[in-house]
Amino acid sequence: MTGFSRWRKLAHKEIHRAELLLRDMEIDCVTACARFLEHPESPVWKLAGGKGKISALLINYGSALMPVLCGMKEIPRPGFIKKMARLKKIHSVQGLREEVVIFEKEIEKTGGFVTDTFDYDLMSLDVLPHGKGKALKSANLVLRTPKMTDLDALAPLQGAYEQEEVIPKGAVFSPAASRMNIINIVSKGKVLAAELNGQLVGKINVSAVSFTRYLIGGVYVHPDFRGLGIGRRMTEEFVSSLINEGRGVSLFVKKNNTPARRLYLSVGFQKRGDYRITYY
Repeated sequence: MTGFSRWRKLAHKEIHRAELLLRDMEIDCVTACARFLEHPESPVWKLAGGKGKISALLINYGSALMPVLCGMKEIPRPGFIKKMARLKKIHSVQGLREEVVIFEKEIEKTGGFVTDTFDYDLMSLDVLPHGKGKALKSANLVLRTPKMTDLDALAPLQGAYEQEEVIPKGAVFSPAASRMNIINIVSKGKVLAAELNGQLVGKINVSAVSFTRYLIGGVYVHPDFRGLGIGRRMTEEFVSSLINEGRGVSLFVKKNNTPARRLYLSVGFQKRGDYRITYY
């Protein structure tokens, strides 16, 4: 596969074939699958294989690129990326680490400047976790689905989560955008809040939905209430409810977030691979 002509924008009649490829790669490319389903109008670039097959995809959502290279070690005719960079601003590349690194090298040749890089463990869980969470120092913990009337209490938790875990270097935190994010999360209903003695102190939510899996994120416990087992209780109950729907669950956890990695492993998650988001 060496010709630039092999890279083409996906035609409507080819959507089914692209979906088959993504379903095969879903457990490793859950975010790309979710964006493919959520935003069918977004450009998708294909790399054609023999006999009409699609051998690789590049999901282009907004200014983000999500490669699904299916184990490919290099991009055939990388000039394709140079051409794309001239046509639109590339803000981020995200996916399996080894595939993102391939794009990093090519974008660097176009003058792209990396502002931040986040490395994660990609984890998955497909069966219900076993065992109970650790005993709490206070028994007054309530886990519940929050309502719109809880927004004022949830917004600070969401904002703190975004500033600690999401926003890259150089980006400015927007309280208004963060509040809109939590409004969207609550409106979809796939969120669980932890309330201790009448105060909302934690949250966890679904951040994306692919073909057969949920991607969870937004896991946050207020610093004053950490170490009580709230995060574990919250995660166990939420994940159990999702798996009971017959879906698998995936998540990304930063490699330097040792407490969170230990929590997810203790609940039953297993590391699937290395995931990276590079910002420009």
